[in-house]
Amino acid sequence: MSDFIHHECGVALVRLLKPLDFYKEKYGSARYGLHKLYQLMEKMINRGQDGAGIATIKLDAIPGTTYIDRMRSTEHKATQDIFGQINELFTKAQQKHPESYKKAQWQKQNIPFCGELMLGHLRYGTFGHNSVHSCHPFRRQNNWMSRNLVVAGNFNLTNVEELFGHLVELGQHPREVTDTVTVMEKIGHFLDKENDRLFKVHKEAGHENAEISKLIQRDIDVNSILTESSKKWDGGYVMCGLIGHGDAFVLRDPNGIRPAFYYQDEEIVVVASERPVIQTVFNVTIDKVKEMKPGHAVIIKKNGQVSEEKIIEPGEKKACSFERIYFSRGNDADIYNERIQLGKNLTESVLKSVNYDLDSTVFSYIPNTAELAFGGLVEGIKQHNDLTRIGNILKMKGELSQTDLKKVLDQRARVHKVVLKDAKQRTFITNDESRDSLVNLVYDITYGTVRKGKDTLVVLDDSIVRGTTLKKSILKILDRLGPKKIIVVSSAPQIRFPDCYGIDMAVLNKFIAFEATISLLRKKGKENFLEEIYEKALVEFEKPKEDQINVVKELYATFSVEEISKEIAALIKPKDLNADLEIIYQSIEGLHNACPNHTGDWYFTGNYPTPGGNRVSNKAFINFMQGKNIRAY
Repeated sequence: MSDFIHHECGVALVRLLKPLDFYKEKYGSARYGLHKLYQLMEKMINRGQDGAGIATIKLDAIPGTTYIDRMRSTEHKATQDIFGQINELFTKAQQKHPESYKKAQWQKQNIPFCGELMLGHLRYGTFGHNSVHSCHPFRRQNNWMSRNLVVAGNFNLTNVEELFGHLVELGQHPREVTDTVTVMEKIGHFLDKENDRLFKVHKEAGHENAEISKLIQRDIDVNSILTESSKKWDGGYVMCGLIGHGDAFVLRDPNGIRPAFYYQDEEIVVVASERPVIQTVFNVTIDKVKEMKPGHAVIIKKNGQVSEEKIIEPGEKKACSFERIYFSRGNDADIYNERIQLGKNLTESVLKSVNYDLDSTVFSYIPNTAELAFGGLVEGIKQHNDLTRIGNILKMKGELSQTDLKKVLDQRARVHKVVLKDAKQRTFITNDESRDSLVNLVYDITYGTVRKGKDTLVVLDDSIVRGTTLKKSILKILDRLGPKKIIVVSSAPQIRFPDCYGIDMAVLNKFIAFEATISLLRKKGKENFLEEIYEKALVEFEKPKEDQINVVKELYATFSVEEISKEIAALIKPKDLNADLEIIYQSIEGLHNACPNHTGDWYFTGNYPTPGGNRVSNKAFINFMQGKNIRAY
């Protein structure tokens, strides 16, 4: 992908269902759960490299001992940093107490992080400063086990200020107006209420306080806590929580925007953001890993009982299609096929653009995540070419010489790895200011693959968000090869609308499709139309979010996809580029054909799955018209 965008995070929850002695005997280590958590997090490193964090809970801990441990890091390779420090704790304990260390129970009682319940989080800092204090998990502390709460999630809510206001109305004084703190305090409020309710019930039944604590831990109703807590949430989320005594939960939003999968056997329960990660780490087949249902929670009780329960009435499923295009790992069986189909669906548009002249066209892609879609495009071209060759052979039937046959059979697409990702580092490791200067180091080209002044060069990319890297670097590098024309093909449709569910795409004027539309309006003397949309947006924004419509759609309806694509090419073409330039985008129909079970396409169509999305889109346009370069929620 040429334009790197920060996106949703990754979560992993592990619950051991047997005593630590079992894992020590069977697998040779009481750290079996920690090892699995580490592997899950390392396999999902694509989901977060700004920071990481883990928390563990020791079940049935002795009073006076620590039973919740947490560590967070923003170091480069944060996951390795965390588990390296934890490994050091175990190494020192083994050196100091070699005989005692042989017993799993001793390790649990004496070494931090040696527990049965653990939660890991990988962070991309979508917004805000990248400090260790921004890393999940977050913790709400209390002297009563069943009132302690640890929270981590892959989420963004559109109505944080509204939820914050509810907490203030309750008399609380939350320390930050952030979605994570707000969510934690919201869940914490109803966790407290459930504790109070059960305390009263058991007190009236004549039980002593120490006994009541155990009864609360047994009877606490996680379903009701989540039902009450999440009533007003508007957004996309996979919310994970650990309660101090040992209950745990993972809640998925009612539209299934954010992904979550789980696996259970007699030894372990695991929940993670990506399916193939679970398959690989636990060596299980695809049918054993279940996708969490929208609006449902996987609830794991302290006694090991596991259930998937409905918390919120599910809406229309609108799972994020960007997961399939780019974010998730391509080794998922379904994603693999979907990305190939995305490329294949572009075949006719590309062939039409090059006038079906394969002899004078070189095909390549921008590494690395576009590789699968490129494979699909090449496969589509091959299928077309096979039909063409068969037709040519049939036409020459009876008059076909060996030379003619060889010429027909030699007709094939010229596929080369023209673009190389040369540097070890990825561009997003640096901040925005220095990223541009490093892009030239990251990408390189293979010389001799293009005939100067004769060939058209087709390069496929996952998507084009801003077009900045194309304009400042990639197009200039490709132009060195001397193609007469460069065609950049996007396996995703035009990104037109802000995201508010976890992807760092919340400012309208950072989208090249939006820039192109504004440019076209100005070229055609239709600036007044911007004022009309602005006035409508102001009116809509005063309404409750549930009543708002997305007026920004009207802006794009003024021009065809082809007109906007042509203007995008004009905007991102460097002044000194010798080659002609064309941009081809995936169609919405092509997207849904390739990814039929992931129809969340709001960033392409403006069709948001929650009311807060329309509000964010309207606000983003208001911000643009007022010259505010800030996110819309």
